[in-house]
Order: sequence, then structure tokens, then C-alpha cells
Amino acid sequence: MANIFHGDCLDVLPTLAKECVNCVVTSPPYYGLRDYGEQGQLGQEDHPTEYIEKMVEVFRLVREVLRPDGTVWLNLGDCYSGVGRGAKATGLQKAARATKQRTIPGLPSKNLLGIPWRVALALQEDGWYLRQDIIWHKPNPMPESVTDRCTKSHEYIFLLSKSEKYYFDMDSIKERTTETVNGPSRFGGGKYGDNAEVEARTKSGNNYKDSGWRHKRSVWTIGTPNYPLPHFATFPTSLVRPCVLAGSPPGGCVLDPFFGTGTVGEVAAEEGRDWIGIEINEEYCEIAENRTAQRGLFE
Repeated sequence: MANIFHGDCLDVLPTLAKECVNCVVTSPPYYGLRDYGEQGQLGQEDHPTEYIEKMVEVFRLVREVLRPDGTVWLNLGDCYSGVGRGAKATGLQKAARATKQRTIPGLPSKNLLGIPWRVALALQEDGWYLRQDIIWHKPNPMPESVTDRCTKSHEYIFLLSKSEKYYFDMDSIKERTTETVNGPSRFGGGKYGDNAEVEARTKSGNNYKDSGWRHKRSVWTIGTPNYPLPHFATFPTSLVRPCVLAGSPPGGCVLDPFFGTGTVGEVAAEEGRDWIGIEINEEYCEIAENRTAQRGLFE
């Protein structure tokens, strides 16, 4: 199954079958940063609270189509209070500069708004299990002219689940271990030393046997791609792939309610999963359909 739905996800999600999706991998429009020229689009709300409330509304509908053992992998970036300067789409090939006031009462200009965490905690309060914050470290971040803070080189991916127990295939995303410089690797610091007692075996200071593989860590170093696609924020396939592999079984179904140019669908199909994409911008739908069709992934 491979389906692209053109429309607002708030309208399309209620039309999908209940509990038909194993996993959701998505990167919604960030607050106040991009104007995609669509009526009712997410991210152009007058106040951050409205954006957060709309995100909660969207993911309530997502919860209805997600299986009880399903997960959500939610990528979000942050912004600062004050006047934003986000790119605005004119068609899809041009980018004109546009300004938008981004404020939270009580926060002066130049404050980091903390939108990703505000959204994550709002979703937690709405009943989602907030299982992990994953750091997407970008080794090739956008340059910034600011001189009174460090250049931003990371975003968040929040792992959320519908239930306490959920599908998660750790083996599918294991990493190769790296050699250590100063002898055998140890857990954490040195508090427990070479204590061989059962209760201390996984505590700090003890050696562990290197099998050549390790569980995937919570910081993912993945460069920002240079895709020849007319989209301001194209998902890297290498960022999507571990989410799809760990979050859905082979033959399962992956949903992206903010489909863009179709990266999630492309990766899901490559990994033997069905997929559903929802996109409000008709031109992006056409790009996604052509992109996946050219690779034999869309029928």
C-alpha cells in the first residue's frame, strides 16, 4: 500500500481506518519559520500557544489511526522570540523574505522559545508516553551571523508511544562499536571499579565485553542533505531510516501526516513497509508522487 492524500491532515486523518498504522515518522512545519503559502497551514499561528494546541489536536487524530503498540518519531526545531525572518514560498521555486512576530508573554526578544519541548510536554499531558529525546546533530549546520551565542547545530526527535509497551526493534538499528584509545571500555565513571558482583555488573567503572556492536545512542550525527528538490526542509533519508526500522515491522505501515516531498514514503518502501502520506500543498504532492513513482515505489 502506498497512498498520498492531498489535504489538511486535520481533515484527512479522520477518514483513515482506526489503528491501521504501525509507526509515524514526521517533521511538521516549525513554528514561525516557513510560510508554504497554504490556507490553514501549521506553523503560521499568531502565538506559540496556538501552534502547540494545534499540534496536540493533530496528534490526537494520529493516536486514533496508530496501533496500540505504535510509536511516533517527531522531529522539531526551535526558534527565538522577537521578529522572525522565515522564507516564504512563492510557487515552489522562489523564496522571499517575510517577517513574523514570535512572542510568549513575559519573554523579551532574543529568548529561545523552547517550542520542541513545549510541544513534547503538551503531548505528554495529553496522554502520550514521552519515551526519549533524540538529538539530531548536524555536522554541516547553516551558518549564523549571531555573535552572542553558539551556532545552532542540532534539532530534536521525540520518541512517543501510545502505550506503555510498544514495538521497538533495537537489533535493526544497532551500531558498530568504535575502538577506545585508553584500553578497555568501561561503563560511565569509576565508582564501582572491577566489582564482579551481580548487582554491580552494569554500573559505572566496570568493563564490558566488546561484541563489535552496541545499542544505538541518543545522539545521531547526520548531515543536512543537498537534495535537488524545491522544499525548504527536506528530511534526510538517513535520519528517517532508523525510525522506520526500529518503529515498524517488515510489512507494517508508516504514516507521515506532513509528507512534503515524500522522503518517509521513499524510505518506508525501500525497507519493505507500506506507507501513507498526507500533504496540504498540491505541488509537493505531485513532486512526492513523481519521486516515488520514478523509483518504482508508488503504485
